[in-house]
Amino acid sequence: MAKFTEETLSTWTKPPSETEETKLQNAERMVREAISEDKKLHEFSIETFGQGSYANDTNVRLNSDIDINVRYTNGFYFDLPNGKTREDFGLTNISKYSLSEYKNDVESALVNKFGRASVIRSNKCLTVVGNSTRIETDVVPTWNYRRYSENGSFVLGAQFRTDDNHWIVNFPKQHIENGKVKNLNTHLRFKRLTRILKKLRYKMIEDSTAVGDNITSFLLECLVWNVPNNIFNDNETWTSRLRGSIIHLYENTKTAESCKAWGEVSELLYLFHSGRKWTTQDVNSFLILAWNYLEFDK
Repeated sequence: MAKFTEETLSTWTKPPSETEETKLQNAERMVREAISEDKKLHEFSIETFGQGSYANDTNVRLNSDIDINVRYTNGFYFDLPNGKTREDFGLTNISKYSLSEYKNDVESALVNKFGRASVIRSNKCLTVVGNSTRIETDVVPTWNYRRYSENGSFVLGAQFRTDDNHWIVNFPKQHIENGKVKNLNTHLRFKRLTRILKKLRYKMIEDSTAVGDNITSFLLECLVWNVPNNIFNDNETWTSRLRGSIIHLYENTKTAESCKAWGEVSELLYLFHSGRKWTTQDVNSFLILAWNYLEFDK
């Protein structure tokens, strides 16, 4: 008999509460107010929107902080196809304002709004500390990023630089939209199964199972994204969907070759490449641990 009943797994599919969207909207609003009230930043074109588990509606109780992207849109960074130059695409006007300056200015705006003690600067983001009236919020200052194709068209994403000088590109809006589509195509089961995997990870940690720091909430969501729709749709219970997804992911992460084409939910970045903190072996080992923890039959 499996460790958890169907009723328990069904409970795990649910978001923490009915107020999640309100919390996200409030976090966006307070950050937007901080930007608009700042004398320097309010003159720029800046887009503020949610990203991460809250915005994707895959959060569970224990990953309850909110991620807000504050994206500068008066300029952009870019990547060009091999052999192409800035001049080929008319990219000759380079801004003197930098991403590092922008992060400093966003930090100042948040400090002016919430106080120095309530704003913590870390390598990747600025955290507005939670209190009785607001939830903890990670603010990520980014710039527009363009990935150009040969014909001059581009995909729009976000880019930022960590304080230890690493450049990071992501595509948060494409992630949100693709997640919505897969959720519809799986009869709303994609996000629910994602919550089950996230909750399972927390339960394993609570029970002192060595999950490993590389198995992140984001990674789990991307792994579920790579589970074929028929596993969601052809199985009648959450137990069978969970079993089927673990089997599929386990079989396809035995070697790097079998999952090298897997993407993030955005389908614009590969899930496994040399710059990742996780490896296929990390994932495969976690799936074995999860299977045994769940006490599924061999």
